[in-house]
Amino acid sequence: QVQLVESGGGLVQAGGSLRLSCAASGDTICISAMGWYRQAPGKERELVAVITSGGSTNYADSVKGRFTISRDNAKNTLYLQMNSLKPEDTAVYYCNADYHEYCSGYPNYDYWGQGTQVTVSS
Repeated sequence: QVQLVESGGGLVQAGGSLRLSCAASGDTICISAMGWYRQAPGKERELVAVITSGGSTNYADSVKGRFTISRDNAKNTLYLQMNSLKPEDTAVYYCNADYHEYCSGYPNYDYWGQGTQVTVSS
């Protein structure tokens, strides 16, 4: 079992910055890759960025050059630095953690946080 708690969301003006954090607890040794997803009202949840346990990263095209994902494995914490924010970035942002198959017994088993609201005004 893993619990994920997001923080750092809020209201900012376009062009501003926010830093999101995701604190993981529980069986954190079972976590492999972690990522950030977001969901705007009326839209499907989409991947924003992902980072492996080794530090390799991938980003959605819409956030490349503006967002940076990172993790501190010793602190079991995931971060998302969000710069040059745009109104279209407005969404609930969710932390995700992939759970190793040798822990869960199933492939592609995921845990999710409750989400944190990011609102960017124009």
